[in-house]
Amino acid sequence: MKHTFIAPIHPFQLISGAWLIGMARAGLVFLLLAIFGGIAFSFNFFQTGIISLILYLLGLFLIAVSIGIAVCILVILFGYKAEVAAWSITSLMALICGIYYPVSILPSPFPEIARAIPLTYFLEYFRSFYGFEREINAILFRGFGLIGIYLAIGAVLLKWVIHHARKNGTFIKLSE
Repeated sequence: MKHTFIAPIHPFQLISGAWLIGMARAGLVFLLLAIFGGIAFSFNFFQTGIISLILYLLGLFLIAVSIGIAVCILVILFGYKAEVAAWSITSLMALICGIYYPVSILPSPFPEIARAIPLTYFLEYFRSFYGFEREINAILFRGFGLIGIYLAIGAVLLKWVIHHARKNGTFIKLSE
């Protein structure tokens, strides 16, 4: 950790490098699962069209980078024990955003919370191709809009946290 953040690189380079590798790995895994899902269950992920699928996956990849930025910020601020936040955040998002069921069946206030999380909109968009009604207007616009806002806030916070940690010597403490 110390060597990563002490290196004379911009936080954007750190995040974009990890994000590009993550997208390549996730894209390959998705392709393999889509092929095997088609063979085993006759489910065709590509019936929606390649553009729709790319938009959906791009939304998921952007959400992943925002979670990665949040985890980096938490680790810098609170140490390695904050790494558990990555698993906790994704598990809570899975419950609230409707991966397994539509958000509309959740009790209040969870649907309102789900509408503040971009994943909800991308899942709704994907579900709409397979017979489910769209419950949210302008799904992609809202999803990409929210993720843009969260990425901008995360980038500013990460830059500030890294700058603060370099001044205070926090990175040296993290490596011990």
